[in-house]
Amino acid sequence: MTIDKKLMWSEARDYAGITFGLVLYAFGFTFFLMPYEIVTGGVAGVAAIVQYATEIPNQYTYFLVNAALLIMALRILGVKFLMKTIYAIFMLTFLLWFMKEIVPHDASGNMVKILGEGQDFMSLVIGCMMTGSALGIVFVNNGSTGGSDIIAASVNKFYNMSLGTVLLLLDFVIIGSCLFIPQFGTMLERGNMVVFGFCTMVIENFMLDYLYNKRRSSVQFLIFSEKYQEIAYEIGTNMEHGVTILDGHGWYTGQERKVLCILARKNESSTIFRIIKAIDPKAFVSQSSVIGVYGEGFDTIKVKAKK
Repeated sequence: MTIDKKLMWSEARDYAGITFGLVLYAFGFTFFLMPYEIVTGGVAGVAAIVQYATEIPNQYTYFLVNAALLIMALRILGVKFLMKTIYAIFMLTFLLWFMKEIVPHDASGNMVKILGEGQDFMSLVIGCMMTGSALGIVFVNNGSTGGSDIIAASVNKFYNMSLGTVLLLLDFVIIGSCLFIPQFGTMLERGNMVVFGFCTMVIENFMLDYLYNKRRSSVQFLIFSEKYQEIAYEIGTNMEHGVTILDGHGWYTGQERKVLCILARKNESSTIFRIIKAIDPKAFVSQSSVIGVYGEGFDTIKVKAKK
């Protein structure tokens, strides 16, 4: 497979993953959160607050706010990232409209509460697990849903702050604003809305960080084998992965031997184990999790060096 075909296949997988995440987000948001008027964070949350207060359809507010943020972020994140974000914004705008068309409505035209009356918190948990997972899927596939995701991605590019942490701070401000909107009822009712909103914030961002960090987590392999050359060749050529050969010395046997040291993404582990087993089923292998790997092919060091 040529480099161009590999790139096209990679991009196609990214867009397929982003689309799946957007469908999941729109479904969870429309079917489980909106019927109960549960406030969430992000631009989708801002758009929902506007709809609850003014009845302006949330997809319009979502689109306009994102258009402004895209212009601001063009220089920071680059065209490739923003192309996927633009796709996600248009697609999610359509999906939010489409989901509202297919969600069941009662005789008064209000959205039917899928789980029934009094199940606000359970609907919150289910909906936010969906929307948080959806955001994680979109980020893992090198995209974003726009809005506060753009701000989070911009901060994450330069500072060692997780996406969930940045979104948590932004969501705190967005959800807290409900306290100052009289259309949401008495102060007690507004307070309940804010408390529910903070619950959505915690669940959604936990799911986002869990999925995103799980995909980015790395492992270290130490491989002891007489066939280290063949194993190193297969991993280095077929996986296009760096391999370091260390000099080892057995204490008991007194023999010199070579040890392969490999740093890889956790999702590459199965492929590495298959290669090892195919070449030397008797190889001694140690696999351990590492907190972080920085450098080419992994994460970028985001702290500022002292002048």
